[in-house]
Amino acid sequence: MPKTDQLVVPRDAPGTFPEWIRSVCRQLGDKTVLDVCGETRTATELDYRSDCYSSGLAALGLQAGDHVAVMMVNSVENIEIWFGIQKAGLVEVPVHTASRGALLQYLLNHADVRALVVDEPLLDRVAEILDLLPKLEHLIVNSPSEAQVSASHIAVHQLSDLLKDAAPPKLQLSTRSNAVILHTSGTTGPPKGVVLSHGAVLHLTRHIVWLMDYVSSDRLYTTFPLFHNNAKYTSVTAALECGGSLVMDRKFSASGFWSTCRDKEVTAFNYMGAMMMMLYKQAPSESDLRNSVRTAFGAPCPVQIWEEFESRFGLSLVEVYGMTEAPMACETRLERRKIGTAGQESTTYQVVIADEDDQRVGPGVPGEILIRPKTPNAIFSSYYKKEEETVEAWKNLWFHTGDQGSMDEEGFLTFIDRKKDCIRRRGENISSWEIESAVNSFYDVVESAAYGIDSDLSEAEVMVAVVPRDKEIFNIFELIGHCRGQMSDHAVPRYVRIVDELPKNHAQRVEKYRLREEGLTAGTWDRLAEEASN
Repeated sequence: MPKTDQLVVPRDAPGTFPEWIRSVCRQLGDKTVLDVCGETRTATELDYRSDCYSSGLAALGLQAGDHVAVMMVNSVENIEIWFGIQKAGLVEVPVHTASRGALLQYLLNHADVRALVVDEPLLDRVAEILDLLPKLEHLIVNSPSEAQVSASHIAVHQLSDLLKDAAPPKLQLSTRSNAVILHTSGTTGPPKGVVLSHGAVLHLTRHIVWLMDYVSSDRLYTTFPLFHNNAKYTSVTAALECGGSLVMDRKFSASGFWSTCRDKEVTAFNYMGAMMMMLYKQAPSESDLRNSVRTAFGAPCPVQIWEEFESRFGLSLVEVYGMTEAPMACETRLERRKIGTAGQESTTYQVVIADEDDQRVGPGVPGEILIRPKTPNAIFSSYYKKEEETVEAWKNLWFHTGDQGSMDEEGFLTFIDRKKDCIRRRGENISSWEIESAVNSFYDVVESAAYGIDSDLSEAEVMVAVVPRDKEIFNIFELIGHCRGQMSDHAVPRYVRIVDELPKNHAQRVEKYRLREEGLTAGTWDRLAEEASN
């Protein structure tokens, strides 16, 4: 049922991040808007403390347009320094908290980072490479005590020392000014820095509020890390935009998820990856319906559990399709949806399916998903210092996603796979997503990853890495029997590898390139060899 509350911020609100922060915070005043790992902030406190951090950053000699990296776990301090960076006219560079060594060195140097804000437990990773960071001038440590770091060319500060008088610098920014550089996962090469403007991040914020009908009584919940745009611009800023509040944790817990939702009176959350299947596979409880959640959005929710998930937990799911470069390209609307699709193109983008020659294909024909914005500030500005990659991505004036999909006659998009994750076998393109959906529906599988392994016949064999509920009792034969009833014969996995966990990036997407590199391990089960022996 549509909500009757009104949005706090009108549609013609300011277009730069600092202006927006002040607008929402001053309207929300003493309302508690953040609950991050149990620590709270009112809007007034958030506004004041981010002003102080802004002043402190400016006092270090950092000027508008300079790049500041943040390598911190989810915390109120992380949000405050993020807002302070924006109020100082600086460009934030969020860094995955697992980064270290050559990758961390690359991210900081490539992004021309002048200052780095880091949690003390992560400081050792930075200390290892300090001499290899010639552009870094300031190291700002979030620590309860004086951090001990030795570096001749770098000034070391405590984060708390940056809480200066609230006198942020006067800025001349526009909606086109750079706000953030978000790095891709780098699965096919070095990570690319996706540059988003002030206008782009606020456009995403306002669009998700409109799509989800968020209002001032809503409490949004996320466990995504703050170095990911899903946490930043569809959770933190969305909660403030609608005049609501945010609940944030550091880790996703399937067993404790609904208890948190009940205790914190959560009304909405976002999801990704295997999260929905993991929640679904928790033992049913009479308390499943006793929660305040009305809606959730993300991609993908397995088709086979969609309707039962909604019924069991008493909520509505909104499926979307997008990426860091072009968020929310397609979306489901509650009044018009097709389960199993990512909805239709949003009001923001034009979306088509094209073949290898960039020619549009007909309904139901698979091809690459191409995107073009309909409105200003809806898409990324560029890949930072990667002009050739930017031009290539925009071939023929369409952004090439690298994803495969199909679109029906009504314009509903079905995501098939990443182009590089499609498995070519016996002349057929096999969707790894389809295989994973079937495998994950097996009662004793927590999550899985399907990928191709080269064979002697110059084609791929299907391999699946499986995280079982209980390794001791897991039955591969039962899994294969289940798969035979769910997919074509040529798609049934030949190889099954049992693993404790799947390698994942910051977006919780499986890094299949790592699995491919490992190839056939000693413990890999071979269906054909097993069948031949019997």
